[in-house]
Amino acid sequence: MIIEYRSATKEDAELLVGIYDAAFYDDYLRYDTCPGYGNTKEYMEQSITDFPKYVIISDGEPVGCISIKAIEAGIYEIGVLCIIPKFQGKGIGTQAIRFIKSLHEDWEKLTLVTPIDKLENVRFYTEKCGFHIVSTERAGNVELARFVVER
Repeated sequence: MIIEYRSATKEDAELLVGIYDAAFYDDYLRYDTCPGYGNTKEYMEQSITDFPKYVIISDGEPVGCISIKAIEAGIYEIGVLCIIPKFQGKGIGTQAIRFIKSLHEDWEKLTLVTPIDKLENVRFYTEKCGFHIVSTERAGNVELARFVVER
């Protein structure tokens, strides 16, 4: 399996809407809401500008997305890491986290949020990527965990 990353452009908006919808459909059903699901092309175009994204490509096929934004010197927020379900569990997400770390060599801290009751996400970030939970927060009816990994 060959994994590649390329910077997303506004021309990728429809592609990313499809990837997000596939990846976040179950969350939408589970929580009756999901900020990553059901967005418009126009919304995604703006999101690409506001929160730089990388299309994750496996063996030539777009399978996911990761986005990251500098918060301050050495501190970065991962806005999204999503993989189309049929490609999950193959190490693509773990490689994407490594890619982000290598892309931003000055990183001292990476942070992100994900629903705390999604145990597969909690295990992924803590066991495979070395993050730990530092706090919880709420977004509507969803309790989120704030994850951090530091050098």
